[in-house]
Amino acid sequence: MRPIKALISGDALRHNLGVVRMCAPRSRVFAVVKANAYGHGLMRATTALESADGLALVEIEAAVGLRKTGYARRIALLEGLFDVSEVALAARHDLTIAVHSREQLAMLDAAPADARFDVMLKINTGMNRLGFAPDEATAVRDSLLKHRAVKQLTLMTHFATADDARGVEWQVKAFDHVGADQALERSAANSAAILRFPATHADWVRPGIMLYGCTPFTDQSAAALGLKPAMTLASEIISVQTLNAGDRIGYAGTFEATGPLLAGVVACGYADGYPRHAPTGTPVLVNRVRTRTLGRVSMDMLMVDLTGIADARVGSSVVLWGEGLSADEVALAAGTVSYELMCAVAPRVPMVDV
Repeated sequence: MRPIKALISGDALRHNLGVVRMCAPRSRVFAVVKANAYGHGLMRATTALESADGLALVEIEAAVGLRKTGYARRIALLEGLFDVSEVALAARHDLTIAVHSREQLAMLDAAPADARFDVMLKINTGMNRLGFAPDEATAVRDSLLKHRAVKQLTLMTHFATADDARGVEWQVKAFDHVGADQALERSAANSAAILRFPATHADWVRPGIMLYGCTPFTDQSAAALGLKPAMTLASEIISVQTLNAGDRIGYAGTFEATGPLLAGVVACGYADGYPRHAPTGTPVLVNRVRTRTLGRVSMDMLMVDLTGIADARVGSSVVLWGEGLSADEVALAAGTVSYELMCAVAPRVPMVDV
């Protein structure tokens, strides 16, 4: 068996949920577990995050699967329903549904006579993806409050710039405009807002990336925020090559040795989910020593520099990201985000609870 594996820490997930609780002590928590819990495994993450007040995702099949395991707390479908055929299914499994369009309002109108939903009205305050504009949202809100299929109504928005200098005030003003005359529950804060804007926490917060131990910011590390990596992508050295000046590595020979160099071959490639576009110099750990990748990433392998790692040999441990090397740093070197790295881990990589 190839030595690559993804080590998933339930303790880290629980710790990071604890950080959410410390930051937003008066809010209830929808733990965001979409995309197979950001690649960590839905059931595994749900078990570790059992103290969350509810779960949020986008896949109705996954939500129904959670109900069938006995999960009894709130489950929110953040993008709502995609087809009228899902209405009865969502009602039967007591799913909270987002409503962000006229088409979804029509789905509610077509619900069976006995169907009742908790509804989250999505208000577009500047993200310009989903939701009703503030000018029309008040009328939609009032119609939903009287709708036969609505049990409870929550107002929801999503922040576009909570992680940068523009902040959230401009969106909060638009959001407040919709709910000013009604005492309705609200949900707005994502990971960045949970950490930086306490005034946005409201009734429900929706942590995503911070639960998995990565930072939503470019100027503050996960460790500085008190977060722990929940996933460590680990492998081993499977071959060692001695290079001389002028020798090149891998496809297209994009890396050329300028002198004697010891290179290790790691059992990990883009078919495992490692970013193919990661350039020479992307950080990696060998025997807990920081080093760099060399040349192009192949389908099943990548090369690393073993210079200065005296005990490096076939079988030496490799951390591609996780414990000791944040996925955020690897993502930055590869020109992407940690979300993508974790979500891209391939099905052929075994996941191991640690």
